[in-house]
Formats: sequence, C-alpha cells, structure tokens
Amino acid sequence: MSDNLTKLAFENSEYGESLHCDSPHIADPDNPSLAEVLTVEKAQNMSEFFGFLVDANRLRTLSILAEKEMCVGDLAIALQMNESAVSHQLRTLRTIRFVNFRKQGRHVLYRLEDENFLDFFQSVSERLLNNSQNYLA
Repeated sequence: MSDNLTKLAFENSEYGESLHCDSPHIADPDNPSLAEVLTVEKAQNMSEFFGFLVDANRLRTLSILAEKEMCVGDLAIALQMNESAVSHQLRTLRTIRFVNFRKQGRHVLYRLEDENFLDFFQSVSERLLNNSQNYLA
C-alpha cells in the first residue's frame, strides 16, 4: 500500500482519528529495533514450523513425551488411538525434529528431541491456562 493510501486509511479509520504518527519509520540496519525483524523467507519457514503444531493429536503426543519416553504401543493406549495413527504422528514429529527415538531391544522408544521445546510447550500451556482463568473470572 502506498504511503498516501496508508495515511488515508488510518485517517478514515473506525476510531475517527488519525492513527499514524508524523515521524518517519526508516529501517536502519545499525538499529535492530527499526530494522525488519523477520525476513519474508524466515517468516514463511516459521509459519510452516508452527503449522505442524496445528494437529491436536500431535500436541497430545508431545505432551505425553514431555513427561517420559514411550513406545508406540504405550502411546497408542495413552492417546486412545490406533498404533498406525500414532506412528504417522511420530513420523511427522521426527521429520521436523520435535521427537527422537532410540532402540531398546525390539522396542523403539520416543522422546522429545529438544528440552527447549518442552519450555516452549509449557509456556504456551500456562498462557492458555491463565487466559482461560481470566475469561472465567
């Protein structure tokens, strides 16, 4: 959108007042706060990454693996899903390196790949819990 169109859109906003400021916003590579934070490519990659978290069964699987490593059969019981569906979810989660596995005899045990993901997962969970409590209050 051109600067004139942007200015006109903000001046005619639903708020009935000008929403733009008079100072120019020129990206300065020496000042990261004004530089572009995400490139289009990086934003696209992040969007695809977060897209893998859209599936509720993947999130449930990750929540169990955050507690302890498990084999497909035990995950299937815990998730009340068939082993084939759990294997499919694990294959996807392995592809994006959310989970890893190790073989123990004839069993394959799955676990979270990165402890940083556990921190992220817990942070999101706590935020949702806090937001739901705020809505109920």
